Amino acid sequence: MEAATMAGVPGIDADCGGACACATCQVYVDAIWLPLLPPVGEGESSMLEFAANRQDGSRLACQIRLAPNLDGLTVTTPEFQF
Repeated sequence: MEAATMAGVPGIDADCGGACACATCQVYVDAIWLPLLPPVGEGESSMLEFAANRQDGSRLACQIRLAPNLDGLTVTTPEFQF
């Protein structure tokens, strides 16, 4: 989430600044990358319940820590966030 906001990626609002309290940094993770991410935690799951247009690959960007094994990670953003 921080990398996306610093790079000005459209669609990552990140209203809460990465506190996992708003779901405005929802991204859709490409299916091939999902097994490499840690499981969705309870807080993230609760926030995703409020996310617009949630899909199977929905994750909160603030909960994805970039690591060498995620080099090349592909995500897309929803049409809108709220």
